[in-house]
Amino acid sequence: MHPSLPRLSLSTTGLNTAPTAPSPGIVHLGLGNFHRAHQAVYTDAAIKSRGGDWGITGVSNRSSAVVDAMKAQDMLYTVVEISPEGQRFSVPRVHVEAFVGARDLERVPQAIAAASTKIVSLTVTEHGYTYSPTSGGLNLAAASVQHDLTTGNNPCTPVGQIVRGLQRRMNTHGSPITVLSCDNLANNGHHTQLLVNEFVSHLPAVESSELTQWINANATFPSSMVDRIVPATTDSYREAVAAAVGYTDTIPVPAEPFTMWVLEDNFAAGRPSWEAGGAIFSTEVAKYEQLKVRLLNGTHSLIAYLGALSGAATIPEAVAVDYIESAARSVLQNEYLPSVCVPVGVNVTDYEEQLFSRWRNTALGHKTSQVGSDGSVKLGQRIPRPALELLASGSLPQHLALTVAAYISCISPLAGFDPGPEAATMEDPARQLLTGLAAESGSGRQLARKILGTHHLLGEKLGGQDDFINRTGDLIDIIHRHGPEAAARDALAAGGPRLNLRTPTRN
Repeated sequence: MHPSLPRLSLSTTGLNTAPTAPSPGIVHLGLGNFHRAHQAVYTDAAIKSRGGDWGITGVSNRSSAVVDAMKAQDMLYTVVEISPEGQRFSVPRVHVEAFVGARDLERVPQAIAAASTKIVSLTVTEHGYTYSPTSGGLNLAAASVQHDLTTGNNPCTPVGQIVRGLQRRMNTHGSPITVLSCDNLANNGHHTQLLVNEFVSHLPAVESSELTQWINANATFPSSMVDRIVPATTDSYREAVAAAVGYTDTIPVPAEPFTMWVLEDNFAAGRPSWEAGGAIFSTEVAKYEQLKVRLLNGTHSLIAYLGALSGAATIPEAVAVDYIESAARSVLQNEYLPSVCVPVGVNVTDYEEQLFSRWRNTALGHKTSQVGSDGSVKLGQRIPRPALELLASGSLPQHLALTVAAYISCISPLAGFDPGPEAATMEDPARQLLTGLAAESGSGRQLARKILGTHHLLGEKLGGQDDFINRTGDLIDIIHRHGPEAAARDALAAGGPRLNLRTPTRN
């Protein structure tokens, strides 16, 4: 860092920030890079354009690093927009408070219950919703969920925090509120509402009946689709800020230029004018969601796992490999696209090329280990539906099976196979379980059957598809014996011709 340079603060000269901080109106769970480069930026634009009491109270689940740094920097940080053409810097002024939820568990429901709070939003990743990938419902076997059900004042899961906040709100002033999921869950608003309602249903009857009625009458759960590539912060980004703008910032957020936010306009107590920042309010959120979760996120996963297995540290490195790009285009066109209803006005050919252009952004350097983390939760949102549709039509989805095989090879390989350093640093809540299953297996088919057929990692329906399980197992064996390129070429050879997408017709 640069000890001679001043640290970012409200006294820093040249900042294009609002003269005063907004009053609080939003509680956001998940004070990570994505939120600070996405929802916060849209909210800053909305307040600059049309005002409003929409300051954000940011809640970090466990990490104190961002919270402590934001407080030391007057709640400011730098968004570093990175493209091959150069860098652009901006400083949102929208956060009014930040704290670590794990340090003061009771404070989270208190913040949600505050009369000033109109929206509670979330970017806690799929894993943060503590749901079962098998059933889609609340994971009642999780110790954290049981803790929240039995300990009213100190919830530790986002769902528990929301429910206890709504309960406290009902028991005080009773003002309406919106719960806004901004994570990559299919139909995320509806899914969040189901998890909240299920949590409430497991409370004592004297609590659950009244609370259910109040939530149904006073809380809304709009769905949204969020999209922006936001890597982790590294020293290189800190150095870039110091060199370009003349101050030090310990928590800058790197991001690609592209950003998108599509929302249902269903807010119980008002909302910021996010459209001023480019947000789209639409009745077709589910279609945008499918487009993003499957074509972008699903394909992104395959690139990450094949890239990690081939030694690529970043997504641009991975997608520059011919066989990985071919596999990515094949899974997108032949296996994900047929399951997607494309929103009106979206040209699929242009969308595909835009995706590959974003993935080739070498200046951003999104890491394969970051994209590949939490696959046991993420893949359940991306693979089962399109795979089952293709299987029902008599087609074996080669590249969806390859995605699962590459994921398993990264996280829980068979004995004697080294997936490489990028795979080793991927985080996954199921790693211990899957590693144990790998130790009990002598072949790819055995391992695939244990993971998919017995433990239903991707749901019971796909776990009952022998052809898919066997193909996944065979591709695991090919990866282990001959490498990821051989497996990708085997899948490509078996997958049929490339689709012609020049005249998309699905609407």
